[in-house]
Amino acid sequence: MTEAEEVVQRQVDAYNRRDLDGFLACYAEDAKLWRPPNVLTESGIEALRRRYRERFTRAPALQATIQRRIVLDRFVVDWEHVSGVPEGAFDAIATYEVVGGRIANVWFLRP
Repeated sequence: MTEAEEVVQRQVDAYNRRDLDGFLACYAEDAKLWRPPNVLTESGIEALRRRYRERFTRAPALQATIQRRIVLDRFVVDWEHVSGVPEGAFDAIATYEVVGGRIANVWFLRP
């Protein structure tokens, strides 16, 4: 397992436990979340903390299942099935960029 894949898997595991501190420990202080092609939705660890604190609180049965994963150097692309959320289960593609052992950018594709 590459360093990039290892850190992404740690954050998926923490997400599924709704472990906010463990989840955020996988991200760079200046991490950015994007909606392609170039819409910045969150920037910085405190913005991520607010977003995921609410998500973890609103969805006590939250679960992300990795359907498929591709790893290329510092990039990890996951096809995720997310369930246990109020809006209903959905599939998404998440592309993670890992820099210096932490997730620096994530691009989320969702129908």
